[in-house]
Amino acid sequence: MNNGSKQQFRRKMQARHIVMLSLGGVIGTGLFLSSGYTIQQAGPFGAILSYLVGAIAVYLVMLCLGELSVHMPETGAFHSYAAKYIGPATGYTVAWLYWLTWTVALGSEFTAAGLLMQRWFPSVNVWIWSALFAALIFVLNARSVRFFAESEFWFSSVKVLTIVLFIVIGAGAMFGIVPMAESAPAPFLTNITSAGWFPNGAFAILLTMLAVNFAFSGTELIGIAAGESVNPEKTIPKAIRTTLFRLVIFFIGTIVVLSALLPMSEAGVTESPFVTVMERVGVPYAADVMNFVILTAILSAANSGLYASSRMLWSLADKKTISPLFAKLSKHGVPLNAVILSMMGGGLALLSSIVAPGTVYIALVSISGLAVVVVWMSISASQFMFRRQYLREGNSVDKLAYRTPWYPFVPIASFLLCLASCIGIAFDPTQRIALYCGVPFIALCYISYYSFYRVKK
Repeated sequence: MNNGSKQQFRRKMQARHIVMLSLGGVIGTGLFLSSGYTIQQAGPFGAILSYLVGAIAVYLVMLCLGELSVHMPETGAFHSYAAKYIGPATGYTVAWLYWLTWTVALGSEFTAAGLLMQRWFPSVNVWIWSALFAALIFVLNARSVRFFAESEFWFSSVKVLTIVLFIVIGAGAMFGIVPMAESAPAPFLTNITSAGWFPNGAFAILLTMLAVNFAFSGTELIGIAAGESVNPEKTIPKAIRTTLFRLVIFFIGTIVVLSALLPMSEAGVTESPFVTVMERVGVPYAADVMNFVILTAILSAANSGLYASSRMLWSLADKKTISPLFAKLSKHGVPLNAVILSMMGGGLALLSSIVAPGTVYIALVSISGLAVVVVWMSISASQFMFRRQYLREGNSVDKLAYRTPWYPFVPIASFLLCLASCIGIAFDPTQRIALYCGVPFIALCYISYYSFYRVKK
């Protein structure tokens, strides 16, 4: 290995890799499983509205990230931006929040993948499958960044194709072109409004925003990949520009179909709403097909998660806030030590889900759920501070290769939308633990930074 401080990451990711990496991170269990929870809590129409607001929020955040990542394409992305434009302690905290988000996800995803395999191989222990999938994801990340990018491209392609087919078949059923297996198709708006526009009140939309934002999490991977992309001044803006289009097609289109065809009484988190709708439409082997697709989605999210968490560790080491051991790159340009530690973190999260599911693990999950929204808020604040400093130094906005439009409205609006979802958590007893665990963790990160690292400077 060579010392990471003497060596740069290899720019091997092309535009198609960046786009699919973003899709791979964002289309996961949050859409395939948690969408049922949103419909159940906010009602069909409320769920559509929640996802529309979520799509707007994440798009505004991506507009902010686009300006930062094109102007300063580096691995570590928003952690580095927060450290530079908000404060080093904030950057340090953001990095650990984001690392924890993905390592906790790794543990749950490997378990979920093993459980899904039980449908086809009930006699094989779940942990055998979990270990095999963990080994696969580790190899995909440890080999080289190009190897990782190609694997993620094909993982994501399966999900994208499935979503497109689901929307086409569902739209056909909504308008009577595709016959329903159980009953004749209802008029387009009947199921969406059958329980009323807001059956649990309009405030329920605010309560579901954290779950919706969690479903959109992963889009920000564009920024992390900027440091390893070919020609980032062209590839990153292209990925950013298509973000809204992709979110509308894949998320809003999907939620409209689910809301139109899935009765609110049947929505929940015990089974994928995709399976329920496909069975109602009469698609053969719907459960098996969706089981495979969800398995692919889980592996894709794990693949992206190990990549993101290892790059966060590398960035922390590069900023000299953890051991320089994690800043070393292999001969293939991979921070292998950071990959190993992140995989170990995923293993500990997996262990805590078995040993202490009601205490340690639920605390980790709560922190990681809140962390994504906090990271998005840091991106918005960083762009606001960057642009203000850029102009104060006498620079012209026209010199920026990519600039966030409608400044300062975009960063302020994106920050407030994310903040609103955090406020909503306080009014939902089932999600309130995210604040109880997340706020102390954030405070602990600040305390540890000021106690151990500020003195060294």
